[in-house]
Amino acid sequence: MLRNSLIFCLLANTALAGDPNFSARTLPDHAYTGGWEHFVGGGVAAFDCNGDARPELYAAGGSNPARLMRNTNQTPLEFTADTPENLALTGVIGAYPLDIDSDGITDLAILRVGADQLMRGTGNCSFEPFDLGFDSGDHWSTGFSATWEVGQTLPTLAIGTYVDRADPDGPFRTCDDTLMYRPSGEKYGAPIHLEPGFCALSMLFTDWARTGRADLRVSNDRHYYVKGGQEQLWAMETTPRLYTPEDGWKRYSIWGMGIASRDLSGDGFADVFLTSMGDQKLQTFDADAGGPSYDDATYSRGTTAHRPHVGQDGRPSTGWHAAFGDVNNDGLDDIFVAKGNVEQMPDAAMQDPNTLLVQSPDGTFAEKSEGAGVASMARSRGAALMDLNLDGRLDLAVVNRRAPMELYENTGAGGNWLSVAVSQLRINTAAIGAHIEVCPAGADRCHTREITVGGGHAGGQLGPQHFGMGPAETAKVRVIWPDQSVSDWVESPANARLAIQR
Repeated sequence: MLRNSLIFCLLANTALAGDPNFSARTLPDHAYTGGWEHFVGGGVAAFDCNGDARPELYAAGGSNPARLMRNTNQTPLEFTADTPENLALTGVIGAYPLDIDSDGITDLAILRVGADQLMRGTGNCSFEPFDLGFDSGDHWSTGFSATWEVGQTLPTLAIGTYVDRADPDGPFRTCDDTLMYRPSGEKYGAPIHLEPGFCALSMLFTDWARTGRADLRVSNDRHYYVKGGQEQLWAMETTPRLYTPEDGWKRYSIWGMGIASRDLSGDGFADVFLTSMGDQKLQTFDADAGGPSYDDATYSRGTTAHRPHVGQDGRPSTGWHAAFGDVNNDGLDDIFVAKGNVEQMPDAAMQDPNTLLVQSPDGTFAEKSEGAGVASMARSRGAALMDLNLDGRLDLAVVNRRAPMELYENTGAGGNWLSVAVSQLRINTAAIGAHIEVCPAGADRCHTREITVGGGHAGGQLGPQHFGMGPAETAKVRVIWPDQSVSDWVESPANARLAIQR
C-alpha cells in the first residue's frame, strides 16, 4: 500500500505583495572565462549537498576551474568557496543536479568542452566519479535533461552537443547530434544519436500532454542552423521520433538559447518560454488541438524583451538562462532572463541588462529589473532563481562571462507563500516527472508544477518547489506521482514548508 507522510514547518507571515526588490553583491572569486568554446554556457547548479536544507551553488568556470560555493549564512545571504578536488574541473560549460542512483544523495551531471562527467554525491558536499559505463566522448556539450522511463532504475539522459569542433569547415553549419543515453540494467551503453541536430543549447524532458510520458523538447541556435533547422520535440517511443505538423507541431525557428516551462493559465498544461537573440518568446499550449501545438503569445503578453530597457544601446538583446518564479509572492509567476552579448557581436547590444518580467493579474508582463536591482550590465549567462536563505522569498544567483558572479538577496515585501518538497523511496527519489497541484484558498485557479531536470541555459536546480500565495492563508495540495497515481489532498497553512513523501 502507498502512503504519503507529511511534515509542516511554519514560518512568520509576510506582508502584502509589492514590487520586487533585491540586495545585490558580487562573488568576486569566480567568473566564467575562456575562448570561443566558452562563448556559450556558464551555467550554475543549485542544490543542498550537506543536508542543512540551504542550497549550495556549483558554478561553471570555462577555462577557470568550476567552483562549489557552500551556503554559509542566511542573513545576510553569504556563500563560501569550498570546492572538492573532483569538482574543480576546467572546461565546464554547466551542471545539473539529480539523484542518479536513487540513494537519497544528490549527484551532478557536468557538461564540458571535452568529456562530460557524472559525479556521485557521497555526502557533505563530497563527490566521486560514477562507475555506470557512461562515456560521453570528446564533445562540446551545451544542453542537458533527464527523465526516468518506465521500468528503469537509472534515468535516461539527453545531452546537446552544439557544434563539431573537429570539422575543418566549422563552426558554421557543423551542428553536432543530440545524444541520448538510455540505461541497460545498471549501466549506460553507447548513446542513441538524435538526428538531425541543429546546435542544441537547451533541452527539457516534459510531460507536455499529461500522459505520464515525458518527451524531449530541444531549443536550437539558429546562428548555426543547417537547411531546415527549427525547434524540435522528440516523442520518447521505443525509437525516438520527431513530432511533425501532422502531429500538431508547428515549425518554429529562433536563435534558441534556453527553455523554461510553467503552467501560466491554470489549465494544468505547461506553457513555454524561450530565450533567443532578439525577441524572448512565450508560447502558450493549445490543449484543444490534440497534439503538441503551441501559439506565440510574445507580443500580446508583453514578453518580447527584445532590446535593452535601460541605457543607450538600442541594438537587439541576447537572452540566455530563463526561469519562472513568483518573486513577490503575489500568486502570479514572473520571468527572469539573464542577458549579455555573446562576446563582441556588433549587431547585438553590448550594454544588455538582465530582464525581470513581473506578471500582472490580466496575464501581461512588465519589465521591473531596474527597480528591482537586478539589471546588471555584465555578460550574464546561467542563473538560479531559488529561495537560498529559506525566508520564503526567491533569491537569485547569476554567472557572468569575464566578470564576477553576482548574488541577489530578495528583500522586497511579498505576499504569502508555500514551499513543497516531494520525495519517494527506492527509485527516482526526487519524483522527477511528478506534478504538484496547489490550490490557494479563495483563488480562481490552481498552480500545477511539473518537477523536471533540464532546461534553462547550462544549469538547473533541485529542491523544494516555491509557490507564491498572495493573500491566501491556506491551500490544498496534492501530488500526481510519475506513475500517475494520485495522493490525497492535504490542507496546508501559508508560509510553511510542506514535505510530502511517498
